[in-house]
Amino acid sequence: MNITSLASTVFKPNVTPNTVSQTTLAIARVVIGLMMIHNGQDKLADIESFAQAYVAYLGLPFPITLSYIAAFTELIGAPLVMVGLFTRPAALGLFSTMCVAMYHHVKVAGLSLPYLELSAIYAACFLYFTVNGPGLFSFDALIANRIDMSALSARAKKVMRLESAYNAESVQKSEVTAQ
Repeated sequence: MNITSLASTVFKPNVTPNTVSQTTLAIARVVIGLMMIHNGQDKLADIESFAQAYVAYLGLPFPITLSYIAAFTELIGAPLVMVGLFTRPAALGLFSTMCVAMYHHVKVAGLSLPYLELSAIYAACFLYFTVNGPGLFSFDALIANRIDMSALSARAKKVMRLESAYNAESVQKSEVTAQ
């Protein structure tokens, strides 16, 4: 596998060429990302308190360092998910952070659903974006198309309104068949 096809695989989103589903996917990315930025800001507002109450409580080493890692994962990863750039690695980092949060909630309150629900919903959303990518309305889809013109279907390109790329691909195919 060469570097181009590897890069195309990393950036290629799960593509359902349906404008309505792609639009709702983009809206979900933005809303979830905005809420997660807020969580990262809350951690940084009083990092020592967060480190003591959450990280040290779990018995994890280097509570201040891990608290900064969690906060910056949320502050950097969430905007990346919002715009759909490096979505899979950003969502994986956020999913991991939410798994630790869920573990903390279980350790503090047992299987109390009201206490667990928000971090579980975030974790499920970030797991979805880790597995499926950001959708067609994202920078990842544009990068995948730029790296490999055949990475996205003609219908997907039409949904993304990449008519020039769609038309260029059609011209290339007609030239190949003419030869």
